[in-house]
Amino acid sequence: MRAIPTPIPDLVVIEPKVFGDERGFFFESFNERVFTELTGQTPSFVQDNHSRSARGVLRGLHYQIQQAQGKLVRVVRGSVYDVALDLRKGSPTFGRWHAIELSEDNHRMFWVPAGFAHGFVVTSPVAEFLYKTTDYWAPPHERCIAWNDPDLAIDWPLDGIEPQLSAKDQLGTRLRDAEVYPVGWTA
Repeated sequence: MRAIPTPIPDLVVIEPKVFGDERGFFFESFNERVFTELTGQTPSFVQDNHSRSARGVLRGLHYQIQQAQGKLVRVVRGSVYDVALDLRKGSPTFGRWHAIELSEDNHRMFWVPAGFAHGFVVTSPVAEFLYKTTDYWAPPHERCIAWNDPDLAIDWPLDGIEPQLSAKDQLGTRLRDAEVYPVGWTA
């Protein structure tokens, strides 16, 4: 595996070494020792999630204000445009976002540590999205930043289609009005 740095130092793209031939492929999708070497962090994952969505489904930008979740995300079918937004008030990158394509073809994973909002839009006919989390889902603490907040100007690749949103995501808050992680906050 190798780490691909991003403009936001705590976000890391992880590219596994894929062994393939005419029969298929194999790669190691998680190894704690290697993950720690690549990211400098040793998270304890407590939950694995799997979602399936159609083209144009946009999920996010989600976070939990308490029981903050770090997420190691990847796509096993199709492709998504994946976005992480820094919500740590004291961070030099507060309010900045970074996006990457995750796909079944590039096999990349994206480490989104606690303190970030996360979301994605499906860019293929269907996508299956897997993610490991460092804390449990806690509905009372869930928050959502508006995917289309003009202050963020996220360049979602929607190709002229209106994204399909859940009722919760339709009520997302602009960053300037959102509850964020305070200065000095640590996960």
